[in-house]
Amino acid sequence: MENKPSRLLKFFAFIGVIVTIAAVAYAIYKYFTPDYLEDTDEDDDFDDDFQDYFEDEDTVADAVEKAEDIAEDVVEDVKEAAEAVLD
Repeated sequence: MENKPSRLLKFFAFIGVIVTIAAVAYAIYKYFTPDYLEDTDEDDDFDDDFQDYFEDEDTVADAVEKAEDIAEDVVEDVKEAAEAVLD
């Protein structure tokens, strides 16, 4: 009497082969995928990532001068408007 493999045994063998192929493919993928977390530099200072726009004293001085000119113009306009209302 010959023992023939049952259909259920063939089915489970087929599923086992598919799972094995998937596991090998996943292992190969994980091996060749670069680890991007290794590229980060832990010694990076947060402030170094941004440009300091007010590092130049000339730039700050120019901004202050421009703000003073605008403030003087606003004060003159308010004085003229107050005089117009009072007259």
